[in-house]
Amino acid sequence: MKEISINEIEGFRIGNAQNKDAATGCTVIICENGATAGVDVRGGSPASRETELLRPVNTVQQINAVMLSGGSAFGLEAGDGAMKYLAEKGIGFDTGFGKVPIVCGCSLFDLELVTNKVYPDKDMGYEACRNAFEGREPEEGNAGAGTGATVGKFFGAERMMKSGLGIYAAQIGAVKVGAIVAVNALGDIIDYDTKKILAGLLTEDGSELADTVSEMYAQIERDRDLWGGNTTIGCVITNAKLDKCRCNKLASIAHNGYAQAIRPVHSTADGDTIFLMSTGEVEAGVDAVGALVTECMARAINRAATQSEAAYGLKSAADFS
Repeated sequence: MKEISINEIEGFRIGNAQNKDAATGCTVIICENGATAGVDVRGGSPASRETELLRPVNTVQQINAVMLSGGSAFGLEAGDGAMKYLAEKGIGFDTGFGKVPIVCGCSLFDLELVTNKVYPDKDMGYEACRNAFEGREPEEGNAGAGTGATVGKFFGAERMMKSGLGIYAAQIGAVKVGAIVAVNALGDIIDYDTKKILAGLLTEDGSELADTVSEMYAQIERDRDLWGGNTTIGCVITNAKLDKCRCNKLASIAHNGYAQAIRPVHSTADGDTIFLMSTGEVEAGVDAVGALVTECMARAINRAATQSEAAYGLKSAADFS
């Protein structure tokens, strides 16, 4: 396995747009020629768009874009901007009466960080698409859908840390896999290799990293409400040849990457969602691809921590490295 640039996976374009003053943004993953796709929603509090059409029994077989955004359910509007941009380029599902761009999406909750009055909208979604077509390497950390992302929120906002957008891609033979993820989790980010905590819950004085699971165990006899400002959202892209059923299965397997790099994960207060998009160019063993998808996602989650910078009065992983 060798690490590659996400832009080396042919057929995809990735772009960010953000409002750093308002601590929110969006990230679009575009496949203008159409990608076979699947989705798996694990968290208990999702905000999502067009996930139902990805069921294998439904008509549409390919999608044109996935929009990841902040702004909670408000941020789903960014997908309208992608529809507008792609329609202008003549990209979409041919209905016989015109082409309709198929744009799926999901949003994380970042309304608590700076303001609940500003969120990704149609204009920001359009800008992200325009940036995607410029072909530059997408920024990580405090960018795109990760602009307002935070982690370690078992005790609420007082002891959380800054996280962000992470990207990781790898190649084995001719098979290429990449993961894009905005990590806004209740839990801690765990190093894939060392299993140490990279970012997450802070101690009461903010001087060290605590351990969310240990703190949860200490209060196991209390039925307390969890902080609701969470949700990790991601998209896996690949050139492996996959049908709609296998795309859905691999989207499910990709959550193993969440489980290896976020602890705890898939809580009732998270809306964890993963999309998977395939251009279908290379024959590949689905289980081997599943293992690679898992590792790429876990490593992308780690980069969401390591590439983020302290902001909005919050510490980042760099403060403890």
